[in-house]
Amino acid sequence: MVVMGIDPGFAILGYGIVNYSGNRFQLIDYGVITTSASLPLANRLLVLEKGLVELIDKYMPDAVSVEDLFFNNNSKTAIKVGQGRGVALLCAARAGIPVYEYTPLQVKQGVTGYGRADKVQVQHMVKILLNLEKIPKPDDAADALAAAICHAHCSRIGGNAL
Repeated sequence: MVVMGIDPGFAILGYGIVNYSGNRFQLIDYGVITTSASLPLANRLLVLEKGLVELIDKYMPDAVSVEDLFFNNNSKTAIKVGQGRGVALLCAARAGIPVYEYTPLQVKQGVTGYGRADKVQVQHMVKILLNLEKIPKPDDAADALAAAICHAHCSRIGGNAL
């Protein structure tokens, strides 16, 4: 099963693509899609859409796992991140790919076994599970890989079950 994880963002959207088969993970790709602050809002969303469509067309994931938004004190930032998240959901739906949404607590639980794990613990487990020499950078990409791993583990135990 090929899973595309997405760490939603507006300026930076992280993605991570893994293959999960026989309780083993294989890293396929990871990175970020960035948008320039000098572009108008609609054009920035278009940059995200173009990048995501290219990734979906290239890797044809079986599932897309998106981290749900957490409460943010800066509502303007939360709205922009939500717009980027909406683009990701739309791209997956348009391609006919099922989308699974997980809270940050569920992602931590799915990767480390502990829902209150800190960012360093999650990144360390991503490194171990994907058999990498170092923690993936930037953090947005590592978070997206964590979302993909979370879904792979959840699908093994019956869907969005954490």
